[in-house]
Amino acid sequence: MCDILVATPKFTRNGSMLFAKNSDREPNEAQKVEYIPRKKHEENYVNMTYTSFPQVEETYAFVLSRPWWIWGAEMGANEFGLTIGNTAVFTNQKKEKKGILGMDMIRLALERKRNAKDALNFIIDIIENYGQGGSGSYEHKFLYHNSFIIADRKEAYVLETSGKNWAAKMIEKFYSISNALTLSDDWDFASDPVVSLSKKNNFNFAKHFSDKLYTHFAHGKERRDFTYKMLEQGEGRINVPYIMKILRSHQTNNFDPLHTSMKNVCMHYGGKLKPSQTANSQISDLSSDTHWFTGESIPCLSVFKPFFFASPFWPEEEKITNKYSNNFWWRAEFFHRKFQISYAKYIEEFKKERDEIQIKILALAKIKDKKITKESFDMEIEFVDKWIKKIAKEKPTTKYQRIWKKINMQAGMHI
Repeated sequence: MCDILVATPKFTRNGSMLFAKNSDREPNEAQKVEYIPRKKHEENYVNMTYTSFPQVEETYAFVLSRPWWIWGAEMGANEFGLTIGNTAVFTNQKKEKKGILGMDMIRLALERKRNAKDALNFIIDIIENYGQGGSGSYEHKFLYHNSFIIADRKEAYVLETSGKNWAAKMIEKFYSISNALTLSDDWDFASDPVVSLSKKNNFNFAKHFSDKLYTHFAHGKERRDFTYKMLEQGEGRINVPYIMKILRSHQTNNFDPLHTSMKNVCMHYGGKLKPSQTANSQISDLSSDTHWFTGESIPCLSVFKPFFFASPFWPEEEKITNKYSNNFWWRAEFFHRKFQISYAKYIEEFKKERDEIQIKILALAKIKDKKITKESFDMEIEFVDKWIKKIAKEKPTTKYQRIWKKINMQAGMHI
């Protein structure tokens, strides 16, 4: 489950293209942010998650966020200001067990393309000529099709697919997508079969291709309605802090993660019927070439840290897996799971301190130097260490144990 937002220069406060995504995964599916510089290649093919693809002579520098076991990217950006994210959508077309993951398509496009239109056409070519497929989950079979938002400093597009059928639209002001098809008859480009279908009266892309049952239980429509309304209400005021607020949002006041819902943009794990949580978050301010990542789960409990292509740095740590270990993602995850025992008791105090740190980092990020990224991590680590000591004596409730005990045991984590 995921949510992606984009606001174009004509709609934002400072005339910048803003892209953002919450990447929602299973709770133990750690996600890694990594910077990959430009590279020359001699091999003929590149090995992806499940299959291979023709290699090119040179790939561009990019930063991505990916589940620990996947070659591709949930989201990312490259040195030319191209940024892409995908969401799973549930359609009535056959899902292939073998094929190219939407996440692998993102990485391929970021490595090879300089602008949104070229990336759009490249992904469409893959979908039509290679096909999308493969499981998007490490723990179990999870087959789906993909929707994408693709943006550069000037243009942005939404691309929605169902098998090899697709429709795309240039985004004029703002847009958001989640785990449900959104385009009706308002697309600008489409595959030949879709164009043929559109000649029938009342053709609607989303209605025609959606799997209503899976779409309903994913609650993507509710999250998309929420993010779309938040963007609409922010016309002329949207900036990076405004987008951070959206990504940290819950649908209800007095939110309690032990009574969570798949309707929340900031998603918390809640058991078998609420199996996802936000694993990482990205905001890209493309005009200033500043890319913000939490590098950890649950944005309401996280601080966004900046990444700059002008001075690229992100901490390189030991290999991340689905097991608890001494790296940043898992250290933060331990804190998040501990904090949620008594979330309601501490959240207002925590948010006040979190926001004070975030404001400092937003101001420092104007310098655009790797030392600011390092300092941001240091500030958050100190902040989290303080809070771990503060909540150390909080004991898991029966309800918490019922939701989290098995998941924590699988990760090798003792709360």
